[in-house]
Amino acid sequence: MTSASPTDVVSYVPYTQNVTVARRRVAHVVCAWGHPGLAGDAALIAGELAANALLHGCLRDRLFRVEVKLLEKALRIAVTDPRGERHPQPRRALDDEQFGRGLTIVAALATRWGAEPLTVGKTVWAELDLVPGGISAPPGELG
Repeated sequence: MTSASPTDVVSYVPYTQNVTVARRRVAHVVCAWGHPGLAGDAALIAGELAANALLHGCLRDRLFRVEVKLLEKALRIAVTDPRGERHPQPRRALDDEQFGRGLTIVAALATRWGAEPLTVGKTVWAELDLVPGGISAPPGELG
């Protein structure tokens, strides 16, 4: 008998303040699961993916969903929105641009990331590897 992986799933109304709410919730959940060393990166990833969902993936009266799942060897952050035709495309933002760096940040922090098309919408996800034994450390500080 295997136990289910801890999972936290919340759907949000597409308001800008809910990006902050989602980011804080992810940080809290990751700490509660015993991985405070990953909480900051997980929260930043969740915030960037949620902001992208809000800016590029939401439709009026349709929610976006943030899911955090503790896997055996990784922490997975996934954001689902209703716009499946809008696939994430990393780009190089100009120095004077306010937007355009979210996926670059996600790629820099995450061990891996990607997008999955759904029947309606898409899910953009990122994973942070866990250190064996459950102790988390920032990328680059693992032996």
